[in-house]
Amino acid sequence: MMVQNELLGYERIKIYQDSEMFSFSIDSLLLPAFVRKSKKIKKIIDLGTGNAAIPLYLSVKIDAKIIGVEIQEKSFELARKSVQANQLEHQIELICDSFIGISDRVGKYCFDVVISNPPFFKLDPSSRINKNEYLTIARHEVKMTLEELVREASLLLNNGGSFYLIHRPDRLTDILSLMRKYNLEPKRIQFVLPRRNTQPNHVLIEAVKGRQQGGLVVLKPLIVYTKDRWTKDIINIYNIGRDSYVTESIKS
Repeated sequence: MMVQNELLGYERIKIYQDSEMFSFSIDSLLLPAFVRKSKKIKKIIDLGTGNAAIPLYLSVKIDAKIIGVEIQEKSFELARKSVQANQLEHQIELICDSFIGISDRVGKYCFDVVISNPPFFKLDPSSRINKNEYLTIARHEVKMTLEELVREASLLLNNGGSFYLIHRPDRLTDILSLMRKYNLEPKRIQFVLPRRNTQPNHVLIEAVKGRQQGGLVVLKPLIVYTKDRWTKDIINIYNIGRDSYVTESIKS
C-alpha cells in the first residue's frame, strides 16, 4: 500500500512509501547526515536510491545537483512521486537502471560526492533469502557486489571527491581493502551503536579519491537510543522535538 509521509521533522519534505517494500530506515538518514557540507559540492550521485530518502535529505542540506539511481521499478516510481511532490525536479534527477556501468552513461570522473546505502549481505548457498523479491534485492548482493559498487564509485568521482557509505562492521575489512584497491583513501569512520555499551551494528565511512594514504580519523561512536528515547544526536539528525519517543515506523 502506497502512502505519503513527512521525512520526519522536515515538514516540507514529503516521501512516498509502500508497506510491502522497505520503508526508509535509520540508515537512510544517518548516511546523508554524515556528509560534510561544502560549497564546492556541485554534483552528487546516490547509488541504489530506493524511494529517494537520501536525495530528499540532501536537498535540505546541500544546494547541489543530485542524481539517484535505482534498479527496481517500484522503488523508482516511489522516488519519482516523492521528488514531484516536493517540486524538486530542478535539483533531483532519477534514473531507473543498474548502477553497474552507470559511469558510462552519466559521465566518468565528474561527481564531487558518491553516496550509497547498499545491500549488506553477500549472496551464497547459505543465505536466508526473503520470498519478497524486492526485499531480497534490497538486502543481498543480487544485482551487484561490494567490489562492483566501490569500483563504480571510483569511476564516478573526480580527483578529491568523496565516497560516503554505510555498511555492517563485519564487512569493514573488505570495504577498506577495496577502497584502497580503487584509489579511495578512507578518511573518516564512525561506528553506530544501538545503545551505549553495545556492539556497533552500522559503520559510516568517508573515503576521498586520490588523496595520500593515512590520516584516518575515527569519530566518537554515534549512539541511537538512551532507554526508550532517541539520543540528542539522533534527534538533531531527524530534526524533531526533544521530547519525541521512538516510533514504530522508523526501523533501526
